[in-house]
Amino acid sequence: MKIDPGTKKNWVPASKQAVTVSYFYDVTRNSYRIISVDGAKVIINSTITPNMTFTKTSQKFGQWADSRANTVFGLGFSTEQQLTKFAEKFQEVKEAARLARDKSQDKTETSSDHSQESGCETPPSAQASSVNGTDDEKASHAGPADTFLQSENNKLKMALTQSAANVKKWETELQTLRESNARLSSALQESAASAEQWKRQLALCRDENDRLRNKIDQLDEQCGEINREKEKNSQLKRRIEELELELQEKETELKDLRKQSEIIPQLMSQCDYVSEKLEAAERDNQNLEDKVRSLKSDMEESKYRQRRLKEGLKNSLEVLDGKIDGLQDLRRGLSRLGSDS
Repeated sequence: MKIDPGTKKNWVPASKQAVTVSYFYDVTRNSYRIISVDGAKVIINSTITPNMTFTKTSQKFGQWADSRANTVFGLGFSTEQQLTKFAEKFQEVKEAARLARDKSQDKTETSSDHSQESGCETPPSAQASSVNGTDDEKASHAGPADTFLQSENNKLKMALTQSAANVKKWETELQTLRESNARLSSALQESAASAEQWKRQLALCRDENDRLRNKIDQLDEQCGEINREKEKNSQLKRRIEELELELQEKETELKDLRKQSEIIPQLMSQCDYVSEKLEAAERDNQNLEDKVRSLKSDMEESKYRQRRLKEGLKNSLEVLDGKIDGLQDLRRGLSRLGSDS
């Protein structure tokens, strides 16, 4: 990124994707640079000076100010280790730039001292002869100048050769950066495709989750029906107990009537009445027994329906547990994908 030249506060992205940032040593100028290329566009070309400072503003972002370019560059890294490595390399290159500057200043001062000494030691007669001397003397003084020019020409040729080699080296680095950029673009496209696939799977999981919730609601309704059946069975059990008690009372009454008919011969006149009453009681008893059998049959049917409902509920809960385990595995996969990203 670069600082906004208008506000001097906001960051402006210099590239739309991740690019390679490299350190380069310029042999011809004896200087160090930070260079980054996005395709055919140079987005960073910053000469490192001993006065520069690289500042970490966060765990994955750092910046430095370039007074020559009149801007501030910012770099974001994927990990804190990469940021630390870049900052350490910046310090090393800055120290190397300082040593190169000191060495250059020492050479300048040494050459200046030699020129001053040679000027002071030249005798006045020699200076005069160089001005008013003969042609032979002028030719003798012109020889060293040609030698100096030839040496300078050789140095320029060497610098040109070195520059051509640097151009080839930079072209190779540029091609490497382009290939790296292509690989990064391909990886980014694959990551985007994978993210789209995960999004589709997440949508499917959400639909499955909604379907399972509806299934849970249905199971809750079935549980309510089972509870109502249990209550109905309890009522039937209480009714059967009441009928059994009533049957026992009728049987007791029937036994008493039979004893009375056997013990009291004088009640023969009432025997018909008692017989009729006994028959009525037996019919009532038969009806009660039929009712008991009917209630028992209803209770068995209710137990069978309850058992079927329990089995259906158990199977549904097993399916639900399997689906929930699948959702948990998918969540863990999504978490691992987020952390990798």
